[in-house]
Amino acid sequence: MSVSSSIEPRAAGLPPLGAPGLAALAALVVGTLLLGLYYGPVQGVLFLIGGALGISLYHAAFGFTSAWRVFIAEGRGRGLRVQMILLAIAVILFFPALANGVLFGNEVRGSVSPAGLGVIVGAFMFGLGMQLGGGCASGTLFTAGGGNARMLVTLFFFILGSVLATIHFDWWVSLPSLPPTSLVTSFGAAGGIAVSLLIFAAIAALTVWIEKIRHGTLEKEPASPREGFARFLRGPWPLVFGAVALALLNFATLALAGRPWGITSAFALWGAKGAQVIGIDPTAWTYWQTPANAKALAGSVFADVTSVMDFGIVAGAMLAAALAGRFAPSLDIPLRSILAAVIGGLLLGYGARIAYGCNIGAYFSGIASGSLHGYLWAVAAFAGNVLGVKLRPWFFMERATIRRIDG
Repeated sequence: MSVSSSIEPRAAGLPPLGAPGLAALAALVVGTLLLGLYYGPVQGVLFLIGGALGISLYHAAFGFTSAWRVFIAEGRGRGLRVQMILLAIAVILFFPALANGVLFGNEVRGSVSPAGLGVIVGAFMFGLGMQLGGGCASGTLFTAGGGNARMLVTLFFFILGSVLATIHFDWWVSLPSLPPTSLVTSFGAAGGIAVSLLIFAAIAALTVWIEKIRHGTLEKEPASPREGFARFLRGPWPLVFGAVALALLNFATLALAGRPWGITSAFALWGAKGAQVIGIDPTAWTYWQTPANAKALAGSVFADVTSVMDFGIVAGAMLAAALAGRFAPSLDIPLRSILAAVIGGLLLGYGARIAYGCNIGAYFSGIASGSLHGYLWAVAAFAGNVLGVKLRPWFFMERATIRRIDG
């Protein structure tokens, strides 16, 4: 028997999933079939894409929150550089389709929103919430699905903060802002790609410069305990592999749903439906009187694309955690950590709504759409992360240099 086979005797086969893994696998298979049957094939496939996103996020440990924290606290920029690769792939894929307006015969539109005070305030709140809550929007979903019990607290208050923001949404929208502006319409597909790549290259170069000043050398990808198919199946994936997977899956979302990947609008919807259950009528709030939002509130959550993909992310992350042998929820959560999850979740939810999105809908999909508001969101959210990193030690009783423990 070889050394590698003695270390991992089951590497060539499917590892034992346990009850959580089998439940997640069953949810993905049965959910895809039922959604396809009752809501159409596209809805079923989008649920499956959500599952693939959850697996990719978990296996690559693709964290926006941790990458920003490590850069702020330690000057290590590997995670930020991979985010620039993610965005570069996305704009190359997205811009020609958005300029054409049609992709594989379907009409498509980007995530382009006004850029104003609401975005600045909301993104700053979201950035602060990222560090206190322990994750961003995608990070909250995939770590919760992966068995992190504390993130369920963050998720609950994320939903609560989202629905609270819809009460005041019309006021935030009334604040001064620039009209929706996209690099695609301003420069064309080729010009927009060129401008975007220059921005991403400048940010990557800045992280290299800062990291070399502080450490002398660049951080390398950690060695993996697995190789080949075993690594693909059970993780951990190379960070760049995760970036490529997320960009391709977002492009698939654009092709099928007609718009890019988003997460947090579903949280507002879940919160509004919860409000109805306890006797509160959200239809009186302006946010829920727009045709699209009114339709979503009146219909089933399974008819909502964002909700279905969010459910898929949770199921996919649970399956990935089971495959990795790491699904082991613990309810032993310090009180200060719970308090941070409550505050962070409220900030995440409220901030995402008034900023027209989160790290996915505004940052990833917004910039992939060439939206000016995506770049403004990134700057304001980064500033919020700086404050959040400074506050983390009080809540978590840790040094500010702890990395990659969340999304």
